[in-house]
Amino acid sequence: MSEISKQPGGLKVIGAGFGRTGTLSMKAALEELGFGPCYHMTEVFNNPEHIAYWVAATEGEPVDWQDFLKDYQATVDWPACTFYTELMHIYPDAIVLLTVRNPESWYESVSSTIYPISTRAIGSPFIVFIARLLFPDRLRVGRMVNALIWQRTFDGKFEDKEYALAVFQRHIEEVKKNVPPEKLLVYDVKQGWEPLCAFLNVEIPKDKPFPHLNERANFIGTTLWQNSQKKAIGIVLAVGALFALLFLWRRAK
Repeated sequence: MSEISKQPGGLKVIGAGFGRTGTLSMKAALEELGFGPCYHMTEVFNNPEHIAYWVAATEGEPVDWQDFLKDYQATVDWPACTFYTELMHIYPDAIVLLTVRNPESWYESVSSTIYPISTRAIGSPFIVFIARLLFPDRLRVGRMVNALIWQRTFDGKFEDKEYALAVFQRHIEEVKKNVPPEKLLVYDVKQGWEPLCAFLNVEIPKDKPFPHLNERANFIGTTLWQNSQKKAIGIVLAVGALFALLFLWRRAK
């Protein structure tokens, strides 16, 4: 059982697990238990002004984490998990939550969700052109994700399954080595409320099942991409129709 500071303000829980290890479910669970708001990649999409902080951190520039995260009590998922050691230094009383998952299912999940979505967003010249005009913030998120996750974390070799799995396993072992055992919970969301609540020293919510969010069919990145794509197609069709009408009008004169 951990001893979490009761002082108001500052991070209480630092998530060190990679994305697609149940992190959105963990965000919901922590917020249900009173450790909210919890920072997750969804916060980047909802707050485009945050992108500059993550770009700076990715490039090794100093970040005022206490100011940046002043409204949050917890973090999970990318991009924050990459900087768990920096956050531990700034918040020495916080505990570290390492979400884990079967490596094979983790790789398969990432390969069919965030990897193709994020790389597609920056890989097509047409999409980059449309995004620069219509969705500049999402283009900036895509570039940050590419730099931080696919290049910095996986060295541009995520498609090499054995290499990616080795990075995944190495990260888990490094967290176990870097975090004092009394401050670390290695946790699979399949375990439910009991071990999480015991570690956080809080009561198990009554009549509330543990949240299981972000199933692949409802993957938030897919939804964001599809919405952006629909908007872009709609605008392109509208512009095409306008040019067609202009052409016909000129011919009729």
